[in-house]
Amino acid sequence: MNRLARWARAEWGLLYVTVRDTLAGRRLRAIPMTLGAVALTAVVQVVQNQSWGYGPVQYLGAVRAEDSLWPALLRTPLSLFVPALDLPVWGALIQILFVFGIAEICLGRLLTLVIAYTATLTGTLYARVGIGLGFDSLLGLPASDARVVDTGPSAAVVGLAVFLGWRYGARRTAGAVAAAMAVEVMLKGNLAGKEHLAAIAAVVVLIAISRLRQPRRGRPRPRTVPGRPGGHSPAPGPHRSARPVSVTARARR
Repeated sequence: MNRLARWARAEWGLLYVTVRDTLAGRRLRAIPMTLGAVALTAVVQVVQNQSWGYGPVQYLGAVRAEDSLWPALLRTPLSLFVPALDLPVWGALIQILFVFGIAEICLGRLLTLVIAYTATLTGTLYARVGIGLGFDSLLGLPASDARVVDTGPSAAVVGLAVFLGWRYGARRTAGAVAAAMAVEVMLKGNLAGKEHLAAIAAVVVLIAISRLRQPRRGRPRPRTVPGRPGGHSPAPGPHRSARPVSVTARARR
């Protein structure tokens, strides 16, 4: 048990301290973008289940590989917040609240949005490439997938989870997420699974760019502020400096 606790502290301790201290200091004011995304997803779900709302939601936010490229690109931003009709909406809401919330606290709003939309857009573009390659190709998709409505936050969530794992030292967790997506593809080989792998590939490119820009980057940590319990301030957020430094002694214990 002690070994498991030590592993958990080493793997997730820095993320936990960062999120805990930020929420303790600012509470829900620390994640306004995430709360807005959750509310938008819930509203879209209600609207698309109305007889008068299904058509407008599909027109504005439903992406299919058979669509023309530019209309699909214009719909991609909203598509992230359009829950899949064949899946329970609470799954999408929990994903957004949990992963987007951690990302907003730890990475800041701008970087969170960049990673989320890069992952989503990569999946959208991959679908076209995969259908062009054909089902016989290892990376290909059947032609019938061109008519599949491709919406939801899952690609963004996967991409953010991998980036957070790398940035905050939870490398095994990031690897486990990538491995789970690979297993999904081997078992199902569906559009969603392969889009998730494409999203991970895009995030790996972002990680490589980040490493090239700051080759000596270390693990980030919450800054210390006199007078705060434990000496930690909220983690670098959208209005804070994100200068990475060595891991705190508290996170190492």
